[in-house]
Amino acid sequence: MTIKQALISVSDKTGVLEFAQGLAAQGVKLLSTGGTAKMLRDAGLAVTEIGDYTGFPEMLDGRVKTLHPKVHGGILARRDLAEHMATIEQHGIPTIDLVCVNLYPFAATIAKPGVTLEDAIENIDIGGPAMVRSSAKNYAGVAIVTDPADYAPLLAEMKANGGALTLSTRFNLAKKAFTHTARYDSMIANWLTGLKDGAESQPADAAPAPSIFPARLQLAFDRVEVLRYGENAHQQAAFYRDTTPLPGSIAAYTQLQGKELSYNNIADADAAWECVKTFDAPACVIIKHANPCGVAIDGTLLGAYEKAFKTDSTSAFGGIIAFNGEVGIDVVNAMNERKHFVEVLIAPSFTAEAKAALAAKQNLRVLVVPIGANKGRDLNKLELKRVGGGLLVQTADDFTAQASGLKVVTKVQPTPAQIEDLLFAERVAKFVKSNAIVFCGGGMTLGVGAGQMSRVDSTKIASIKAQNAGLSLKGSVVASDAFFPFRDGLDVLAEAGAVAVIQPGGSMRDEEVIAAADEHGIAMVFTGARHFRH
Repeated sequence: MTIKQALISVSDKTGVLEFAQGLAAQGVKLLSTGGTAKMLRDAGLAVTEIGDYTGFPEMLDGRVKTLHPKVHGGILARRDLAEHMATIEQHGIPTIDLVCVNLYPFAATIAKPGVTLEDAIENIDIGGPAMVRSSAKNYAGVAIVTDPADYAPLLAEMKANGGALTLSTRFNLAKKAFTHTARYDSMIANWLTGLKDGAESQPADAAPAPSIFPARLQLAFDRVEVLRYGENAHQQAAFYRDTTPLPGSIAAYTQLQGKELSYNNIADADAAWECVKTFDAPACVIIKHANPCGVAIDGTLLGAYEKAFKTDSTSAFGGIIAFNGEVGIDVVNAMNERKHFVEVLIAPSFTAEAKAALAAKQNLRVLVVPIGANKGRDLNKLELKRVGGGLLVQTADDFTAQASGLKVVTKVQPTPAQIEDLLFAERVAKFVKSNAIVFCGGGMTLGVGAGQMSRVDSTKIASIKAQNAGLSLKGSVVASDAFFPFRDGLDVLAEAGAVAVIQPGGSMRDEEVIAAADEHGIAMVFTGARHFRH
């Protein structure tokens, strides 16, 4: 289909002048609206403004400009139906073969602090989506362009085909266009249904109060890649990225080398990355099956790696490692010396020497994830979990204990060094599957008990892990992700050698547990917040 007439009306004018110039150079007549028409005309292009084309001026403060039969008739007429073509000819309506539209900046408007309902409403595009949908519906005869990234490829295709675009191209543009309008409407629906009741009655200059959970939640994600397989080889899987991923999130990864990522690789990589980026000191996190099996901080990344590896060298085999700083050759050499087989290695950056050494490991997946200005600590507003026939939605677990907020509940007071280790342990426990028990000391994990139905079993497993690694728990500290329901768990950790415990508190048997701590001479602090992770 040869492009003879194009309508251009864009809010985002990135690259549109060059696109219009390219169309004009191939003999395409240009129609346009308002500011876009002025920009093209000022650049010396011959352009007909929509008001002149339809015989009706823009009206109602621009709310009505392209909603006209001469526009939509020229778009929607089926070129393969003689009756359609006769009708538009009878009414003097030429065909419009290409429509280039992107929509009012609703997202940018609602992102402004203090945005009013009136401002938001006025940035809801009407004519734009109507043209996009009309054009996409009639892709057999019209090319709809909504993405500036498509400008150059389309001009190249037209030039190579005598001004024509193939049916395949037009169909792909239509699919992208329907996604564009669907997401635009979803964004509006989420924002409006996410306002608290009574927003419509507030003064025009007042910012409406948002609710956390929209009454109707619309989600939009872009497929990044189809994965090798799902959790198991007989399951298929794909990875989708949020349309506006948070800075410093795993979705921003760049893979430098290695095999394709699997479902489990990405899930475990996310667990490792979310944990390691919470630390300010150089840190290393080793993950196996979504649980930390070794976490440490030190003055250097090499020191952090060596300490993290000591926690559970057996589980570390085939694990995923994340660092919160630039990885150098010293770290790579240490991994090689230990013959440490790793599935995925993650860091904000790697030195050239480290990259060269890692290149010899062809199957090792190496990911670069930028941390960003806020060290990647922005959290998703909402966390989602699919269940049968529905979706569980919650706010992110953004609580991290601080020394000033700890409540000492025992006769023994923790030392400053113990408080540092307690806070470290609590931060790690936040990323361990419940029931979680984490022994720590000297800025490293010593034993991790995860995912047991009984907290006392998690305590025993953490102790056994430390024994297997040849690590002493004498003088260690312990974090529990939730309260101790009975004193038996405390008795086990005391027997193992722990001297301080951090837990949320809140059990009906807190007094019994505190009394047990006093009996063992253990310091105990409450945070007031649990960290269940299911």
